Amino acid sequence: MADIGIGILGGGYMGKAHSVAMAAVGAVFNTALRPRLEMICASTPESAERYRAAYGFARATDDWRELVNDPKVDAIVIATPQSTHRAIAEVAFALGKPVLCEKPMGADLTDAAAMTEAAEAAGVANMVAYNYIRTPASQYARALIAEGAIGEITWFRGEHTEDFLANPDAPANWRTEGMANGTMGDLAPHMINAALALIGPLDSLVAELETVHHTRPGGTVTNDDHGQIMCRFANGTMGHMFFSRIATGRKMGYAYEVTGTKGAIRFDQEDQNAIWLYKSEGPEAERGFRKILTGPAHPDYEPFCQGPGHGTGYQDQIIIEARDFLQAIHTGQPVWPTFRDGLDVARVIDTALTSAQSRSWQTIPKG
Repeated sequence: MADIGIGILGGGYMGKAHSVAMAAVGAVFNTALRPRLEMICASTPESAERYRAAYGFARATDDWRELVNDPKVDAIVIATPQSTHRAIAEVAFALGKPVLCEKPMGADLTDAAAMTEAAEAAGVANMVAYNYIRTPASQYARALIAEGAIGEITWFRGEHTEDFLANPDAPANWRTEGMANGTMGDLAPHMINAALALIGPLDSLVAELETVHHTRPGGTVTNDDHGQIMCRFANGTMGHMFFSRIATGRKMGYAYEVTGTKGAIRFDQEDQNAIWLYKSEGPEAERGFRKILTGPAHPDYEPFCQGPGHGTGYQDQIIIEARDFLQAIHTGQPVWPTFRDGLDVARVIDTALTSAQSRSWQTIPKG
């Protein structure tokens, strides 16, 4: 086994998740590379030191350039606001350092394209952190669809709905400023990534966005509260996706339904340890959706727990993600989703924004 110095930029919500994942992944998956928590970066020296002490890093800094350029930092995890992603990634790639970047890749399509170009020019491991699609249940659903267990796919419906801004009296904050922080920039990428993983490339779409609460205590809202996409996939499948941060009652409404000629699948992240599977077989009177609880027979479950139905959680998805990133570094082989896969998501979002402005169907540019 060899150790690898990890530098994490950002110590908040996702910075903590990635720090915990890197500390645990070696023991969970017996990885060939064992992370060493070398340095963490935050916005002030005080917060950086607080995160260092809490998460177990050797050193701390408030200067991202110091972290990226440090010779003991071998690989970078970017968990800062998306407006900072491009500059950090480009410097890291220029130094030949692998990068795991939180979604969305950048503030817009231009950022995503530039980051992809830099990643591929460097020829080092690069990955975008789409963690929800890595649950054992969604991995299993993806395998069922790929092997044709529910036949030819005819319909996809997906949503990513939460209610953290459902209250119109909730104050304005950083999430209510700028399109990159709106629902299309923040929540939509996860479900678009899932749609691409489960069904395949999108061909065309028509989108609609809406700001429901134009003003909030403390400021004006300058981005979208919710939006919807009606789409057609390259393989002919019809689809619809809905995204919202004002979906009262939904806490983690990352959910999808896939209909095929021989069956169907339903999944909801609020019940992340199960999928509902229907197969068109057996007597009609006995047909119906059946709930399948995940267990050791499903992808990436057993390293966490040997008990069927005991379940995995949110942090475990990040640990699986860390394993995949380390594997890409160790083997030199790309692990999905790479920056180019992240660019595909960015193209869909950019096309949706164009469609919403023109109120027309748009063809998604090919990569």
